Amino acid sequence: MAKEIRITKKNPKRGDDGHKVVTVRMPEEILAELEEISVRTNRSRNEVINFLLKAAIDIVEIEE
Repeated sequence: MAKEIRITKKNPKRGDDGHKVVTVRMPEEILAELEEISVRTNRSRNEVINFLLKAAIDIVEIEE
């Protein structure tokens, strides 16, 4: 299992990404951690969440 997920910094550019919009409820602590990663990497929370979800999807194992 991956021990860390690396996210690079990005230049401050914005544009339409063509993705679907979803709503997620989460604890305030997780939101604060996402915000911290967002600030440190100069990426939006949306980008950070997508990076983390993709990494988790790539390593998830489903037990029967």
